[in-house]
Amino acid sequence: MPHRASWFAAIVVVLVFAACAGAQAPQQLTKPLDVPYVPTDEKLVDAMLNVAKVTKNDILYDLGSGDGRIVITAAKKFGTRGVGIDLDPVRIAEANENAKKAGVTHLVKFIQGDIFEQDFSEATVVTMYLLPDVNMKLRPKVLAMKPGTRVVSHNYDMGDWKPQQTLNIPISDTPHQIYFWVVPKK
Repeated sequence: MPHRASWFAAIVVVLVFAACAGAQAPQQLTKPLDVPYVPTDEKLVDAMLNVAKVTKNDILYDLGSGDGRIVITAAKKFGTRGVGIDLDPVRIAEANENAKKAGVTHLVKFIQGDIFEQDFSEATVVTMYLLPDVNMKLRPKVLAMKPGTRVVSHNYDMGDWKPQQTLNIPISDTPHQIYFWVVPKK
């Protein structure tokens, strides 16, 4: 009987050691999410990138980047460098995996962080699919960006900051809006 108990203990120790060595503790949310994760349809992603006239010379930041589809699509189609920012570590892991599958890890980066605390001032294009109150809270930071920065929002505007262009795109009989602005001179 002592032999069986020591054999069992040895197996438990090996399994615990293997689990600790091979697994990393998952990142935790740093604060509650302001916006639920709702993926943007690829047709809308294309419309957002087209209305902003994204090129390989741009640096695109997607605020609330979710699974990374906007940043990854810009990298694949245009060779655009991009950064996605999201609070949710599950979405960041998914975005990194999607970038790897798409072969664009050399062009994109995903940051787990708060869009209100992250610096995205180097962006030439900012994309977002947030909520109206989040857009309004973010608006002063966006308006303080370099003049000429292009800003695209899926479904939600920025109050009395009038967009240069609004696109209406139906997806499965549901209307969606794409709003496009250019940060004005100070």
